[in-house]
Amino acid sequence: MRTNRSMPSSTVIPVLVYPDVTEAVDWLCSAFGFTERLRIGSHRSQLTVGDGSIVVAAGPPRPEIDSKKTKEGRGSHRGETSHSVMVRVPNVDRHFARAKNRGAKILQPPTDYPFGERQYTAEDLGGHTWTFSQSIADVDPEDWGGTVVTTGG
Repeated sequence: MRTNRSMPSSTVIPVLVYPDVTEAVDWLCSAFGFTERLRIGSHRSQLTVGDGSIVVAAGPPRPEIDSKKTKEGRGSHRGETSHSVMVRVPNVDRHFARAKNRGAKILQPPTDYPFGERQYTAEDLGGHTWTFSQSIADVDPEDWGGTVVTTGG
């Protein structure tokens, strides 16, 4: 894949819509530890965490954004889940404490799961659902009912 300094290097880049991009960027950086990578006017920003990225976009639809093509501008509605974002972190308990102290609405506190992850789930100021996950064990997926479909290579 070609490198482009205008794009994050992540393979998957969720685009999340918020009514106020600046407020959302400040909150996500403060509460969830993101770093702003690139701001595009007042309507878009790229954020990074670890080796992952997201784009924060303005909503509702604006004339310069063709939402029929991009689907941008369709914000989440509180109480409805149309997506969620999962982010791997090195210490889920430390991340949880930071997010809670900075106003994240906690939907599920840190919990250990049989598939080797410790996770918590929170809602941000735009109603988006985030799950933060820490690997706590290397578990064969078949040990907990998973099915390996492909192997590396």
